[in-house]
Amino acid sequence: MPAIQPYIIEPIFQQFLALLPPKSTEHPLGCHRPRIPDRVVFEKLVQVLVFGCAYWRIADETCSATTLRRRRDEWIEAGVMDELEEAAREAYDRVIGLQLADVAVDCCITKAPCGGEKAGKSPVDRGKQGLKRSMMVDGEGIPLGVVAAGANRHDSPLLAPTLDALNSLGGLPDPVSVHLDRGYDSDVTRRLLEERGLSGVISERGKPDPLERFANRVDHVQRCGAWAFTRRISG
Repeated sequence: MPAIQPYIIEPIFQQFLALLPPKSTEHPLGCHRPRIPDRVVFEKLVQVLVFGCAYWRIADETCSATTLRRRRDEWIEAGVMDELEEAAREAYDRVIGLQLADVAVDCCITKAPCGGEKAGKSPVDRGKQGLKRSMMVDGEGIPLGVVAAGANRHDSPLLAPTLDALNSLGGLPDPVSVHLDRGYDSDVTRRLLEERGLSGVISERGKPDPLERFANRVDHVQRCGAWAFTRRISG
């Protein structure tokens, strides 16, 4: 069962292929194992994203889990994934349209059992290694940017680098409302938004949220974060 229909994935792969840097597949001695085709790896990585399964479950005789991780890291280091993300977002904006008048930002904590340079002690998991992901979405829940940090970081300091993703989106509507939960309810946050020409819609501490605000805005970023977690996307 294909993760995405061929008429959709084929043009995406052709655009992705144009982004790949030249890579020699020849070995001086001609005795190495042939390099797994980029198409095979690309389709399996798409399956991981669509189905949310582990690499070892997707791996088979055509491509191992180790190759999937190694090629993924190779493409990330080359900047190919960032370019593909930007191309996908531009295509969505052109065909459907990003809802940038209302954006939402929130953080979530996930486990990081293998550690990593951005991992930190998780305050909700007995001090084990964890990762905090600060994510921004548009008014319909389409991800616009994500920043990863240690699980022991507070949400507020991650707001500025998360909002930086707006700088790459071209012309923005006026005004842009940023929806935040009560963890961001501070004068520091309000000053930050004012300096950037943004309007803040922030839940107040000690007061219940209006139901329509939570359902229409903040819930979008939380659902997007849950989707990213089930598909092992850390940003």
